[in-house]
Amino acid sequence: MSITEKSTIEARPKIDKGLDDIYVKESSICLVDGREGRLLYRGWDIRDLAQHSSFEETIYILIHGRLPAKEELAEAKRAFGESRAIDPEVVKLLRCMPEDAPPIDVLRTAVSFLSNFDKERDDPTRAANMRKAQRLIGKMPTLVAAHHRIRQGKRVLVPDPKLGIAEDFLRMLTGKRPDPLSAKVMDVALILHADHSMNASAFAATVAASTLADLYSTIVAAIATLKGPLHGGANEAALKTMLTIGKPENAESYVLNTLQNHGKIFGFGHRVYKTWDPRALILREYAKQLSELRGEEDLFHVAEIVQDTVVRELSAKHIYPNVDFYSGLTYHLLGIPLDLFTPIFAVSRVAGWTAHVIEYWEDNRLVRPLDYYVGPTHNVYVPVERRA
Repeated sequence: MSITEKSTIEARPKIDKGLDDIYVKESSICLVDGREGRLLYRGWDIRDLAQHSSFEETIYILIHGRLPAKEELAEAKRAFGESRAIDPEVVKLLRCMPEDAPPIDVLRTAVSFLSNFDKERDDPTRAANMRKAQRLIGKMPTLVAAHHRIRQGKRVLVPDPKLGIAEDFLRMLTGKRPDPLSAKVMDVALILHADHSMNASAFAATVAASTLADLYSTIVAAIATLKGPLHGGANEAALKTMLTIGKPENAESYVLNTLQNHGKIFGFGHRVYKTWDPRALILREYAKQLSELRGEEDLFHVAEIVQDTVVRELSAKHIYPNVDFYSGLTYHLLGIPLDLFTPIFAVSRVAGWTAHVIEYWEDNRLVRPLDYYVGPTHNVYVPVERRA
């Protein structure tokens, strides 16, 4: 062993296992201000976008980096509407999936399959990638809705390009055009989930992109990462907690007992936010409106009491509700099944994923981190006939 090799092994570096304090790229896409509780897309506050914008315009902002002119926004909406249709062969694939296949797994497989129908799949130019991003964003809600209809034994509905993404998604999912409040809430939910800087799935997409894999491959990597319960699956767990509690009078004692036993209340705390997650505050108000409309005020009151109890008990540790706490409740009140929560996350987040990948390719470098080896260094090989 050389002196250099020996010193490399002995000099233990600082290891940041979760990459908490590691910057992997410069970006102008998204700012998460964890101290002030702000979320900005290209400099625009998420609260303004949720109130005044649409998912289509938000996509345009993330991809292009600016507000569209009136004509540009109309063209973007038209293009997304036309991109929503999927090839009949893709529908056949969805029909071949096992009945108990998790929808997020089906989505991951379907996106991979989609790439075979895109003649520009391996075209690395920026213009081609922008068009591919548009097609991916357009088709994701159709894939989720079509598979859900198939597993219910119902007719797959073709997209209506005259409707917005959120409204048409709910229509294709449920079989009927949603009421104005439901369409608005779905649109806001998609806006709020569209990006969140360098989260786990965005990083996975970036790592795949750094190898110069095609855009579809980067999104498959992101969907696979999103599946984990510590990322995209947390809102399912948060809603299950509310449903388990059942009644408002049970909520406070449930939280106190869980915390006393060192259990986890899903939908609270965040790696970046040290105050209220602005997305949770927005969805809380819409969840309240929906609960009143649907006659499920008790479930919303359960959420309120859980929130107030956790914040009271853990505010010293800067533990507050994150977007997952109210997004699961919101989707439930929209009549969306539990196992579609994570796929819907992907329907929204594909906008941010594609934006990050295209941005990274502007100054690409292969991601190749180091690991610090702690295993043996002088093992002697023994032939199999001499081993005890």
